[in-house]
Amino acid sequence: MIRTRPSLLLAAILAAAALPARAEPARVAVLDFQFARGAPLPPTEADKARLQRTADTFRDLLKESGRYSLVPTDPVRKEVAETADLRACGGCAERFGQKLGADGVFVGEIQKVSNLILNMNVYFKPLTEGAPEKAYSVDLRGDTDESFDRGIRYLVKNQLLVR
Repeated sequence: MIRTRPSLLLAAILAAAALPARAEPARVAVLDFQFARGAPLPPTEADKARLQRTADTFRDLLKESGRYSLVPTDPVRKEVAETADLRACGGCAERFGQKLGADGVFVGEIQKVSNLILNMNVYFKPLTEGAPEKAYSVDLRGDTDESFDRGIRYLVKNQLLVR
């Protein structure tokens, strides 16, 4: 039988009570990723599928981190798809996030310079008055499933989740 001194037990209880309460995860909307306008060639069906997988992987990584709670985007999915450029729509991404009741909104964009050179950008806009947007970016070499998967994982692990 292990005996614990009451003073040690009391000290442990007081120390645990003094720890800061863990904040609730931020409620965020992750809008479907898009290709940036101005690419030399229109996206292929394989490109579109790769883009959707990348957005899904991004959502999974955010959920797994425990820092974010994702709000369903189905109510605005059609409007998002009809928006040619979420980065240049006069604040439509923020309005979509507000409509969904999110604390912030993520927008992902792939700039395809060629089949060899691509850039993956993710932008986060907190939906509080005057809060600045944050941008995260990674360069990709190769228009492949592997490069997109590595790119989004690197971006999340080494940029977005770094404190």
